[in-house]
Amino acid sequence: MKSLFALGAAALVLAHGPASANDLRTDLAEDMPALMELYRDLHANPELSFQEVRTAAKLAAMMRDMGFEVTEGVGRTGVVSVMRNGDGPVVMIRADMDGLPVTEQTGLPFASTRRGTPGSGVESGIMHACGHDTHMTAFIGAAQLLTERKDDWSGTLVMILQPAEETGEGAKAMLEDGLFERFPKPDYALAMHDAAQFPAGMIGYAPGFALASVDSVDITVRGIGGHGAYPQTTKDPVVLASSIVMKLQTLVSRESSPLDPAVITVGSFHAGTKHNIISDEAKLQLTVRSYSDESRQLLLDGIARIARGEAIAAGIPDELMPVVEMADEFTPSTYNDVDFTEATMAAFRTRFGEDRVMQVPSVMGGEDFGRFRRSDPDSIQSLIFWVGGVPMAEFLAAKENGTALPSLHSPFWAPDAEKVIATGAEALAAGALRLMPKGS
Repeated sequence: MKSLFALGAAALVLAHGPASANDLRTDLAEDMPALMELYRDLHANPELSFQEVRTAAKLAAMMRDMGFEVTEGVGRTGVVSVMRNGDGPVVMIRADMDGLPVTEQTGLPFASTRRGTPGSGVESGIMHACGHDTHMTAFIGAAQLLTERKDDWSGTLVMILQPAEETGEGAKAMLEDGLFERFPKPDYALAMHDAAQFPAGMIGYAPGFALASVDSVDITVRGIGGHGAYPQTTKDPVVLASSIVMKLQTLVSRESSPLDPAVITVGSFHAGTKHNIISDEAKLQLTVRSYSDESRQLLLDGIARIARGEAIAAGIPDELMPVVEMADEFTPSTYNDVDFTEATMAAFRTRFGEDRVMQVPSVMGGEDFGRFRRSDPDSIQSLIFWVGGVPMAEFLAAKENGTALPSLHSPFWAPDAEKVIATGAEALAAGALRLMPKGS
């Protein structure tokens, strides 16, 4: 695997590709002004998870105008568009719609000024800080390319606009609403995601596990409160919770295989009300990340065991044992079928050029696209790939002098949207065309 930061400047000139790619690219270039207008509108008007009413209606109307059979309200605010074009495989293309409770600070002339209230109940600004606006626009671009080429492919195209990816609930909601019973179940599923760590227009992929499972775990540590001057009369939950925090780290360092990535992060530790009062309760909030189901279970079982074991060691009575609860937010790991991924990327290398398509490390972030494959892993082959979004000047500056780049979910994340959209639309369309050749 090449290092992204070892690329020479010549390899980073990403505006063009092999001449054989010009069939889709020429038509896409004509569509780009309208697509960029759509992108700016989506960027300026983000909506939070399960609140994507305007977004869903706008894009559903566009899909209907292209000739798709469109169903709205799937999984609350999701949209399913189907185009049947003869015999052949069923190919699904997915884009996510929701924005984040982030107040935008990019300075873009079309920056979002929208505000809203997420499930936490705390009002904030709303921003497409994860690039879902580029995903949706590339999705529309791919749909246009494919509908213009109905004579070149045979099969059924299912294009879904998914809500609530950021909370990990959207794919689950659509599946529970009968996505694969009410509509054709895919043989292949494709998706893209913009990336904040490599140059705009680059395509990155990870065969096998690509993104981690994400569990949110709440631990309530109980004790016996009292005066800070007389700790011997208490069972201090702060000291116990601190012991639990430190011991949890051994689940990764001493119980998980060093070849099987895992993360346990304690993101919140709340206890007490005053300097001289030992409280009777402490609350911990954890994020737990892994790839395989076996690794996930090892971590979750270990968390419960450590919490109880440390409480026993501290002399906590049985009726005050810590309470370990799984929060509602859960995203399973996302797996890219290896042979399908490698074959698709070989075709992308031919289309985009060797220097634009690279294998990249898997990440410990979560993405609920993996739920679609998990619903029937024996019959659905799945792939999500990255499209670099860092503007070239910023990427080269970071390479030269270590300038920090804004990450996804940053209020400063402003990708080179035109390159992300053009690359994503072409890749999604080309990927679908490869899977549905005429007469297949």
